[in-house]
Amino acid sequence: MSLVLPGEIVVEEVLPIIRAMLARELADRGLTQQAIADHLGVTQAAVSSYLTADPDRTGPIAGNPRTQATVERIADGLTEETMDGYDALAELLDLIEAFEDRGPICELHEDAMPALQGLSCDLCVRGPDADLTVERETLSNVRRGARLLSTADGMVAAIPNVGTNVGMALPDATTATDVAAIPGRIHAMRGRVEIPAEPAFGASEHVSTVILAARAVDPAVSGALNLATDEAMLSAARDRGIDPLRFDADYEDRNERLRERFEERGAVPHVAYHEGAFGIEPITYVLGETAEETAELAAELVASAVS
Repeated sequence: MSLVLPGEIVVEEVLPIIRAMLARELADRGLTQQAIADHLGVTQAAVSSYLTADPDRTGPIAGNPRTQATVERIADGLTEETMDGYDALAELLDLIEAFEDRGPICELHEDAMPALQGLSCDLCVRGPDADLTVERETLSNVRRGARLLSTADGMVAAIPNVGTNVGMALPDATTATDVAAIPGRIHAMRGRVEIPAEPAFGASEHVSTVILAARAVDPAVSGALNLATDEAMLSAARDRGIDPLRFDADYEDRNERLRERFEERGAVPHVAYHEGAFGIEPITYVLGETAEETAELAAELVASAVS
């Protein structure tokens, strides 16, 4: 993993562009190369390079209207002597801070450090975000659960035709977008369990429905996954002291009907299943406090069923 500080992006990719733009604006206002160099804190040779280069005005920094407006304002102030170095620096820092707040600098930072992509990161501006930390931990937990399924003995045969998914809800989850899962589902292909993508929120309607119904009865339950219903696996669950809960296969109002079944049981079981219906494949759900915990239990049940 690359580790790039936002300050490196500013120094290496942003300031050179702004200096070049400012040098041109000052030259257009009649300042000599040496006067421009004194204002910018660079050598006269550097200014000469700025003025002879063909600048790219289409990038995220140079192509941003706010950059051009700031550069023109600084150039006017320095030329008319209504602005000194302190004032110019204040203008420039204001621009940098704005661009660090999910702006063009963030775009450049994500290019240099791909691990930041998709996180809506504002770490540079506001410091560590507790909510973002929980989201990352949830995604990581789902990732570990999925990898565990991909290496578990006998899991290929337990993957239903519609595919498997493993999900985990955020602590205050209320909708499917608060539940992380694997986009495209996990499938058995060529004798292997294939994980098609990295976890994402809102990636599974069915698993999230089960999780949200369970959380309405027991908020400690945040993880779930689905497997093909198999009597040997259900027997393995009973051998472990788990009493699997049977529910109807129909999709209509499943969240409400599952919640009612959990309430009738008086608790959320670790295993709930249905035996299918017309056009609906029999599915068993394994539930637990986290995605990783459910994957561990599922792997144990599958291993016991095939032994």
